[in-house]
Amino acid sequence: MIKHIVCFKLRDNSPAEVEKAADILRSMDGKVPLLRDIEVGTDFLHSPRSYDIILQVQLDDEAALDAYQNDEYHCSVVKAHMHTVAEASVAIDYYI
Repeated sequence: MIKHIVCFKLRDNSPAEVEKAADILRSMDGKVPLLRDIEVGTDFLHSPRSYDIILQVQLDDEAALDAYQNDEYHCSVVKAHMHTVAEASVAIDYYI
């Protein structure tokens, strides 16, 4: 199994925009069949080094991760939105 984690810092990190982006990330549940688990969280501390949203997904293997990166819903809805609202992002992928 692989865990794919992405943290997003939004250009507009108002509560409404953070929740909108988090909802779009959560919308992958049930629409991206490769996902074995999905978790989305929003930051409450708001320190200068904080990111606004974390996405954690679990996938079977590297082939599933590659397929996820090219999934139609993930690309056309989720990535499209996040690329327009994110100021920065960091990611890590590891075996669990």
